[in-house]
This record gives sequence, structure tokens and C-alpha cells, in this order.
Amino acid sequence: MRFMKAVSTLMLSALCVPLAHAEVKIGVITSSTGPIALVGIPQKNSIALMPKKVGDQNITYISLDDGSDPTASVKAFKKLIDEEKVDAIIGPSGSPNAMGVIQFAAESGTPMLAPVGTAAVVLPMTEQKRWVFKTTQNDDLIADAIVAQMITSGVKTLGFIGTADPYGENWAKVMAELAGKNGIKIVANERFQRQDTSVTGQSLKILMTKPDAVLVAAPGSSSVMPQTTLADQGYKGQMYQTHGAALDPFLKLGGKKVEGTILAASLMLVVDEVPDSHPSKAIAKSYIEAYRKLYNETPATFGANVYDAGLLLEQAIPVAEQTAKPGTPEFRAALRDALEQTRELAGTQGVYNMTAEDHSGFDERGRELISVKDGKWALLK
Repeated sequence: MRFMKAVSTLMLSALCVPLAHAEVKIGVITSSTGPIALVGIPQKNSIALMPKKVGDQNITYISLDDGSDPTASVKAFKKLIDEEKVDAIIGPSGSPNAMGVIQFAAESGTPMLAPVGTAAVVLPMTEQKRWVFKTTQNDDLIADAIVAQMITSGVKTLGFIGTADPYGENWAKVMAELAGKNGIKIVANERFQRQDTSVTGQSLKILMTKPDAVLVAAPGSSSVMPQTTLADQGYKGQMYQTHGAALDPFLKLGGKKVEGTILAASLMLVVDEVPDSHPSKAIAKSYIEAYRKLYNETPATFGANVYDAGLLLEQAIPVAEQTAKPGTPEFRAALRDALEQTRELAGTQGVYNMTAEDHSGFDERGRELISVKDGKWALLK
């Protein structure tokens, strides 16, 4: 009797102990080494600034470096899914890297938040891409602003040079459509590899067509060489860049040869110049200040794309938890659904409004027209 009573007491005591909350595990894949490290380093650094707890749930981030190699991205992605059993994955850094892992996100039912440039990771929407959310502005949103500025400036002919990958190819597609609709003729259409050390041949072909302006569509440091090469060859027309060039090393690497460049990008580059009423200004400044305090340097917008992924998850996790516990397929599915229901969430890059058709969710509040003036970024007025 005494033994049975003791066992009953122990069982009752165990039932009275609050159940421990399972942690939420988030994988992060960045290219913090290799050719696109200028993109990946601020992304990896931003992990330290992301939410560590949501309600009673602790968030653990598992960070892996793919060395800018799409094959390594696949290995890292599978490791996070199969071995770490993560609830969501942020990354990879590069557009080709991200395109190569979408099928594994879908097959495993793991939400993927892609901090990449190309809209091809979410458009056109497919059954696989239902699991992917994008934390950068889609190309058409940025291109609309650039083309509008071209029209205002009287640009009639345009030279285009972009990377020979999903980033450059999608930009070529978007610009062909927009330019055609607005009476701008693309007279040169060139490609190069991110790791190329020369684009002399491509730039000479562009020069031969004598375009009014040239648009470079390339991410990170690869955006610099086409423009500096054209400058060395004497091109005097207006130079445009995409949001892929929105980082301070572009200014340092390009020097005087990138003076006067026009691009459209998030408010982060000119945060002090935008009105205080902008819904993203406060969060952008907070992120910039926290990053500076920790690393003694200003973050690139690429880092903010990862930080915003953390904000999206911070809002979605409590919603998903109402359906299932972290670490389960049901929780991952609920997390995907919660992300898709994001409404008016202000991030560092703009305001997110996700729908079943739009897994990027930006509007005009996610872009500013910016120029390079006296070696610095300046709001184009």
C-alpha cells in the first residue's frame, strides 16, 4: 500500500509540473565567404540582432555558410531539414542558390524566407513556391521606379548588362516588358558571370550602340565592374543600377566612376532623409544603430533582409503555435499559413502585406529613388 501510494504521489507530482515549451529552431544559410560574401556577411551578422524569444518560446538559430556555392547550399539546406529538424529556414544568400533549394523546402514542408533579389523564387506562384517567402523588393517594383525616372529624363535607348543567372535574367525579362511599354528601345543586351574579372567585350558592344543610358543588373560587388569598365571606355550617358548595388562597398569600389548613378532601393540607404512619418523609418534606424553598436560599421540592406525575416517569423510563430507545437509538420504548415496572412508589418525594407499570390508583399513604401552624390547615397529629388 505504501509503495502504491508513493507511486501515485510521484505520478501526480509529475502531472503538476508545467510542461516545458519546445524551442523554435530556425536555420540560416548565408554566403559569408566566397564571391558574394559582401551580401552574406551582413546577413550572417544580423542573426545576433534577431528575436531570441517570442512569448514563452525560445528561438534558436542554426547558422551555416555555403561559401557562395549553390551545391553547398543544397547540402546545408538538407542538413537543416534532416538533421536539425528546423521549423523554418532563412536563406540562402544568392539567387541561384535559393532557386536550387525550393524543391526541398516544398518536399519537406518547411517555410523558406529568401533574402534574395530575383522575383523568380516566388513568381510565378507554383505549388512548390507556396513554401517560399521573399524579404526583398520584387524586380518589377524597383524597375517601375527606374523606368519612370528614365521617362522623365528623356531616355529613348537603353543598354542592359546583367549577370548570367536568375537575378540578371529576370531583370532582363522585366525591363524588356517595361521598356517596350514605355517607348524605350533596348539596343544592347549583355550578360556576364559574377566571378568574371573582365567585361571589356560586353561593354564595347554596348558602347557601339550609343545608348542614352545603361542599366546594370547585378548583386553585390559584381555590380561595380560593368560600370567602371564603361567609364574607363569613355561612356558619358546616365548609369542606372538595381537594388542589388545598394551597399556602401559599391561606393568605395566604384569611387568617382559611379558618381551620379541612379537606383531604386529601400529607405535604409537614405534613412535620415525620408520623412519621420514613413512606417519603416523607426525600425530601420533601430536596426542600423544596433548593428553599428555591435560591429562598428553600417549594415548593408542585404543584412536587413535577414533581419526582416526574423520580424516576420516573430509575428507568425505565436499564430502557428495555436495550431501545433514546434518541431512538428503541423507547426511548419501553420507557420507557412501565418506568414501568408502577414498584414501591414513594418520592416526595415518597407511594409509587408502577404497574400496567397504575393509572397513578397511590398508596395511603393518599399522603395526610394536614390543617386550617388559626392560619393554618398542621396535621396533623388
